[in-house]
Amino acid sequence: MIKKILLGLGALCLVAILGAGVYTWDPLPKTPKAEDLSAAAASYDVEIIRDTWGVPHIFGKTDNDAAFGLAYAHAEDDYETIQETVAATRGVLGRYKGANAARTDYLIELLNVWDTIDASYESDVPADVKAYAQAYADGLNLYAAENPDATWQGLAPFKPQDIFAGSLFRTPFFYGFDETLLDVYNDERIQSVSLDPGAGRGAWLVGPKTAPPRGSNAFAVAPQRSGDDTTRLIINSHQPMTGPVAWWEAHMVSEEGLDIHGGVFPGSPSILHGFNRHLGWANTVSKPDLADIYVLTINPDNPDQYQLDGEWVDLEIETAKLKVKLWGPFALTVKQNVLSSKHGPVIRSNTGTYAVRYAGMSAMRQTEQRMRTAKARNWDEFYAAMAIHAVPALNYIYADKDGVIAMIHNGQYPNRAPGWDWTKDIPGDRADLIWDGYLPYDRVPILLNPQSGLVFDANNEPFTATDGPDNLRRDMFPESMGLQTDQTNRSLRIVELTDGISPMTRDAILAIKFDNSYARGSAADRTIQAVLAEDWSADTDLQAAAEHLAAWSYSTSKTDRHAALGVLTTIHSVTEKLTGIPAPEPADAFRQAVEYLNLHYGQIDPEWGEVNRLIRGDVNVPVSGGPDILRAIY
Repeated sequence: MIKKILLGLGALCLVAILGAGVYTWDPLPKTPKAEDLSAAAASYDVEIIRDTWGVPHIFGKTDNDAAFGLAYAHAEDDYETIQETVAATRGVLGRYKGANAARTDYLIELLNVWDTIDASYESDVPADVKAYAQAYADGLNLYAAENPDATWQGLAPFKPQDIFAGSLFRTPFFYGFDETLLDVYNDERIQSVSLDPGAGRGAWLVGPKTAPPRGSNAFAVAPQRSGDDTTRLIINSHQPMTGPVAWWEAHMVSEEGLDIHGGVFPGSPSILHGFNRHLGWANTVSKPDLADIYVLTINPDNPDQYQLDGEWVDLEIETAKLKVKLWGPFALTVKQNVLSSKHGPVIRSNTGTYAVRYAGMSAMRQTEQRMRTAKARNWDEFYAAMAIHAVPALNYIYADKDGVIAMIHNGQYPNRAPGWDWTKDIPGDRADLIWDGYLPYDRVPILLNPQSGLVFDANNEPFTATDGPDNLRRDMFPESMGLQTDQTNRSLRIVELTDGISPMTRDAILAIKFDNSYARGSAADRTIQAVLAEDWSADTDLQAAAEHLAAWSYSTSKTDRHAALGVLTTIHSVTEKLTGIPAPEPADAFRQAVEYLNLHYGQIDPEWGEVNRLIRGDVNVPVSGGPDILRAIY
C-alpha cells in the first residue's frame, strides 16, 4: 500500500512538473538569418576611422550613411548595453534578466510608451527622420548579422521605433520623474494637497520634497571676455562610466553638411551635445517641477471609478503580460493591471490612488530636434531647432563662432492653471486642473549675450547664469512654471571665482573647471560652521579635532590633510538630497568622522588622497575632488 501511495505521489509530481513546464515553456524567437539582417547594409556608403584614442570618425555620403556608421561603431564598443537599452524600452527586459528587470517592463506599460509610438510615429515623424532612424537600426542589424553569438536571441531585427521609444521612456527621468514615481509608491507618503486658491488657504500636511544634486558643469565665454578674441565652450557633463547613460564619443561627417563631434548614449542616433564647424552646446541636467500628482477620489461602491466634475468616471484598465525569465526557454507570464485616467497613468498604493501627468508624455520629435540642432550654423537656426520643443528638460549652454553665447533653461513647461500651488498634490476631481500642452517656447528662460561675456550652469537655478548684472529674475516667470530655485556648491563656487570683469582666458576657465574647493554659503560650509559653534572643551580629543577642522581651507586636493575630516563631516549634508537619507546633526556627523578616521587610519589628518581613491581594475590611485565639487567625485 505504501509503495502504491509513493508511486502515485511520484506520478502526481511528474504530472505537476510537466504541467509547469508546459505552462512556462516560452522559447524566444529565433534570430533572423544573417543575410536577412544585413540585406539593407548595401544601401549605405560609410567609412569609419578610429583615432589614437579609439574615437570613431564616421564619414558618409549622406546623413543616413553617417547614422548607419554611428550605430555600427557604437555596437563595436558597447553592443551589450545597446541591446539592454532596446530590451528595456521594448518592455521585454524581464524576459532576459529576470524578475527585477520586469519592473522596468511594467513602467513601459504604465507610461504607455508603445501606445504613443503606435498612435504617433507615422503622423508625427517626418520622412527624413524616419529614414535616418532606419539607417541607425540597419547599422545595428549589420553588426547583429556579423556577431550572432553576441546578439540576444529574439531581439533582432532592430527597428527605428526602438529609438523613439527610448527617448520617450528615458528623458523624463533626467528632470527627476523617477522621484515622482517613487514618491507615489511610498507606503508612508503624506498627501500634501494644494487647495483652491479662491478659498484663501494654503496646503495642509506638507511633507518635504527632495531634489538630487547633479555634477555637470558648462561654461561659454564670448570673444570680448576671452582675452584673445576667441569664443570658448566647456562641455563637462558628469555621467556614469558605464551603463545606459554613459557618454560615448564620436565624430559624424556627411557630404550633406553634417560635421559634428560629441557624445551619445547607447541607442541614440544623433549627437546629444557637442560642436560642429559653427557652434556648440553643452547639456546639464535641470530640476524643474514638470510632473504633477493628482489625488483621485475613488467610488466607495466601485474601486474602478474616480470622481471628475461631480460624476463617476471609469478608469481605463488594460492587462500587461510581463515575461519573467526562469531558465533557458522557460519564462513565467505575470499579468498586471495597468490603469490610467484622463490625467495620465494611475497608481494604486497603500496611501491612496494617484494619477500622474508629466512633461514628455508624447515627445515624439526629440530625434528630429537633435538632427536639426546638429546641422545648425548660427543662433537663429539653432533656436529654430530648439523651438521644435520636444526635449522635456535639459539646460543648454550655447556658443558659436560669431561670438553669441546663451543659457537656455530648456523645458516643456506645463500650461497649468494659475494660482494653485503646483508643488503639492493636486485634487483629481476637477477637469480644469488637467493641464493640456505646454507654454510656448518663447516663454522658456533664455539668457542671451549677457553683458559680462560669460554664461554658466552647474545644475542650479536659471537666475544665476552669469557673473554680470543682467541675470534673469524670478519675477519674470510665473510660479506655475515650476522653475528650479536652488543653488549647488558648484554654482556658488563659480560666482566666488569670477568677477564679471577679469579676462576669462583658456587657463582661467580651465582653472575653474578643475577647482577642488567648497564655497562659502554652501551646505558644506553651513555644516562646518555649526560644528565650530559647538563647545568641545569637555573632550580634549574632539577639541583638538575641531581645531584641526577650523583650519580647513575647504580644499579637496588629494594632498590636503584637513579634507578627510572636513569631507567626512559634511558628506551627509552635501549628499542627502541625492541619497534621500537625512543627514545627522552636524555635531554627530563630526563625531562619526573623527571615529571613522581614527579607526581606519589611526589619525584624523591623513592626506585626502589616502581616503579618496579611484579604483578600476588593477588601477588604484589617489584622486582630488569631492561631492558637489566642480571636479565632482562621489
